[in-house]
This record gives sequence, structure tokens and C-alpha cells, in this order.
Amino acid sequence: MNILGINSVFHESSAALVVDGKVVAACEEERFSRVKHAKEARVDNPHELPEQAMRFCLDYAGLRPEDVDIVAYSFEPRLRRTKFRSEWWPDSSLEDVFLKWLDEVDDAVARLMGRRFGRALKFVPHHLAHAASAYYPSGFDKAAILVVDGIGEADCTMLARGEGGHISVLASLSYPHSLGFVWEHTSVYLGFSAYDAAKVMGLAAYGDPEAFQREFASIIQVTEQGYAVDAAAIGFNSLEPRGLDALFGPRRAPDGDFLPHHMNVAAALQNATDLAALSLLRRLEREAPGGALCLAGGVALNCVTNARLAQASGFSGIFIPSAPHDAGTAIGAALVAHCAQRGAKRPTGGATPYLGPEYDEREALAAVRAAGLKPRKCKDAPREAAEMIADGNIVGWFQGRMEFGPRALGNRSLLADPRRPDTRAILNQRVKHREDFRPFAPSVLAEHADDWFDLGPASLSHEFMLFACPTKPGRAARIPAVLHEDGTARVQIVRRAANPRYHALISRFFERTGVPLVLNTSFNDNEPIVCTPSHAVATFRGAGLDALFMGDICVTSES
Repeated sequence: MNILGINSVFHESSAALVVDGKVVAACEEERFSRVKHAKEARVDNPHELPEQAMRFCLDYAGLRPEDVDIVAYSFEPRLRRTKFRSEWWPDSSLEDVFLKWLDEVDDAVARLMGRRFGRALKFVPHHLAHAASAYYPSGFDKAAILVVDGIGEADCTMLARGEGGHISVLASLSYPHSLGFVWEHTSVYLGFSAYDAAKVMGLAAYGDPEAFQREFASIIQVTEQGYAVDAAAIGFNSLEPRGLDALFGPRRAPDGDFLPHHMNVAAALQNATDLAALSLLRRLEREAPGGALCLAGGVALNCVTNARLAQASGFSGIFIPSAPHDAGTAIGAALVAHCAQRGAKRPTGGATPYLGPEYDEREALAAVRAAGLKPRKCKDAPREAAEMIADGNIVGWFQGRMEFGPRALGNRSLLADPRRPDTRAILNQRVKHREDFRPFAPSVLAEHADDWFDLGPASLSHEFMLFACPTKPGRAARIPAVLHEDGTARVQIVRRAANPRYHALISRFFERTGVPLVLNTSFNDNEPIVCTPSHAVATFRGAGLDALFMGDICVTSES
């Protein structure tokens, strides 16, 4: 049974392939198209499918379109028509446009796949797809599930229970009660784009959450059942929402300075989000006791909130997939469709993030030579890269299958020395061309992680850079480049079994320096993470990196 999952209704367009219940491939369209988020979240484009990601998934498995049994789309138009009210839009005619183009999905799939699927085209509720993307790969036999994002068909938060091969919905919070939308609006208020929640999270560490605690308590009202959002207070119902301006004063211009005022707004939002999430956690503990906890939805990318939930949780474990945002619903939709088949077994796999394309040495050499550079083959690439990093160089590390999700996890990464105080400024200013306050993450050997960081409860998701963890006493001074303003770090644990080459690199760095971790940031410069050798070479040259390793092929800035 071959099931192709698709997400394309809002943004983060993606595709995934599930074969006999196993996730074998998944990729985001942006990595091929080089357009961030693949497309804008508009009402007139839910039928614009992730064509290149779909093609990759089939090619990787050696399948043709006619070999696909089911196509699963992570949005349910009938549910949208039932639950969503057109007056929620600032302009009610927008819903008619959205529904019109949703109805074109069937035709779009037929054009791309060369045939109509009829009932084999499954429309999966958006939040159910989110839930499935976390629960089924988790390996837990029983789990409470929390999905928090901007909006699905009409819901913004879902509480569910997973047991065996089945997921049952316990409760939902519908629009306007959207934490995701509060973050989008605050991002715009602070001079970023609506996609820049990660920047707001980073800025929050510099602020005082108490400065605007009362104002955010009026927007996000925490209750025993979770939370409620005051749509009027934030101005959801306006095409140009100005609710935050009334509460906090004039917004920051995109090119404006970052003032303590802006930092305090971000900090208060982070704290309000934490309190709302903790209330949802307590409700889940009451209504779905026992077992573990799974998180999904765009808000599950917030590593500060995740850490607070992990510390406060009474559940036996916690799992968050590497792609908890909308891209992950491609996997989730395919897994839901699999489980709906008569006699289907519980899905397997999907927890690994390494589900994307990989390229061989021939392709790497071709890209290097096409750029007029001189390649060199290494006898021991992890060792050589580690030595360069220890000598203060910034290295592009392009290996194996690309990660699925927004974070580079050692296969499409830029690596640097965490001990150097100036590394962060160099990367932000010279290489990544981004705001100075943005932090970087450490990739740490699994066998030494507990010696350097207070990880909290054990979780496989520590491998996906999804928790903000404090350093252990006496360690911070040795790794200034990977610590945020509040003394925490967005830790990625690296196990030898999960990524042997990356583990070997960090191990050699440890032998050389006594520090069992390297600075890891995504291999890009104001663009999607690199996918192909040609992308890697272009970014190597444009960002002024010192060296690039693609498999065993090395290029340096002196080539």
C-alpha cells in the first residue's frame, strides 16, 4: 500500500510517502523551489501542490504515479464548510474564494498524477494530521496529544488521546482562540514577518515578562479549560490589525532599532504562551491520564514552552516530531489514511528527521567543478572538518539525507567553534546576515550531554533541537557562542546510531578541545536550507565560508 501525503493548504507545502505503514520519504517544497515556506498563505492557492517534493518522494522509492494507491491531503473541505464562519474573515468574500480553490485540489492531483483518484483521494482533518504526525512515530502505545497552531479548518487547538492504532479527539478550541495567530500578529508588530515567531522567541530572552504581563493577560486569558483569546483586543477582524498598537504603542519599523520595549513585549508573549500551554497540559492530565505526551502544531516549535511542559508534565514521556509545523501534516495525513484501511497495522518509523534527498560523490564533484572550484577527496572528512572547526573556521557540512523540518540537524549544517566569544557575531553578521540577537544551537554527544546541560526528562525529541536547556554549573564560560541571553541553549543530542558521521566529527572535536559539542546552525543565508550540492556550493561562496564538506569531497575558500 503506497500512500502519498500532501500539505499545501496554507504554507510549508510538503509531501511524504508511506509504504505499508512505514514513512520512507518526506520533504518540504521550499528546498527545491528555493522560495521560503514554498508559498504565501493565501486564499487562492490551496490547489498549488508541492510538485517537486511529490516527485522526489516517488523517485526515492522507485515508484511511478500509477503505483500510488491513496493520496492524502491534510485538510478537510467539508469540515471547513461545517465549522468555519465567513464572518470571521475581515472580508467575508474571502471564504468563497478559499472554498472555490479548495474544490480544485481534486483536479490538481489528477493533472499531476495522470489520473483521478476518486475516493482514493482522502481529505484528512488538519489537526488530526498534526496529531498523527506526532503520535504514530513516537512509539508510545498510549499518549495524550496536544496540537496548538494558527488554525486548521476552524480549530486552533486540539486535545486528543492516542491508543494503539487509533486517535480520538477529546476537545477543541476554535477560532478566534489561536495562540499561533497571536504570535503572527505580535511578530508583525515587532517589525518581522508573520512567519518569524522564532525571532520573537529569541528576542524574548532579553526582556522582562512582567512589564506587559497584564496586557497579555487581557489578550490570552488562561482558564481551567486552557485559554481564551480576545479577538477584539488584538484586532483579528481587521485587514490591518492595530490592536497591539493600542495596547503597546507604535509598532517597530522593519528596519528600526530593538528597544527594551520590544524585548519586553516579546518576553510577555512568551510567558503568556507558557501559562496557556501549562493549563492545557493540566487539562490533558485530567482527561487523558496515564501514558506519555505528544505535541504538534506550529507552537510546538517553541523550545522554551516545550521545556516548561516537559518539566511540569506528569506523563511518562514526551515526543515532538522534527516537523511539528504544517509541513509535518503531510506525514500525518498519510499515516491517518494508512490506519483507516481495514486490518492496517500500527505504522512504523517516521521518527528520524533524515527523510529527504541525498546525493552521491559524482553529483558533488560536478557541482564543485561547475563553479570553477578545485575539489579534494578526504581520507577522513569528519576528522578534517573537526580540526578546521577547532582552528576557528566556519564549515559547511553537507551529508546524507536532508532533514525534514525547519532545523538543520547535522546533514545540512553550518558548524563552528562554540568556545569562541566572537563566533556568534561572525555568523550573524558576515555569514547569515541577520539580527545580532539571534542565538545558535549546540550539537552535543549523547554520552556527554547530561554533563553539560540540564536536559530535563529524557526524550527522543532532544535529537531534534526542540527544548531550551540550561547549562550545568561551571560549563557556560566554555561555550559562550551557543548560549542565549537567559543562559539556555537549544540543545541537539547526537547519537552515534542516529548520525554516525556527525557523531564522529563531534567526537574528534571533543578529543582536540575537551568540549563535546559544536555550534550548529542551518546551512543557508536568508534562503531555504540548501538541498542539492549546487545549492551548497552557491551558499559556500556567497556566505564566505571557510570550507565545505560534501560526503568526502572538500572545498576550501582558497580553492
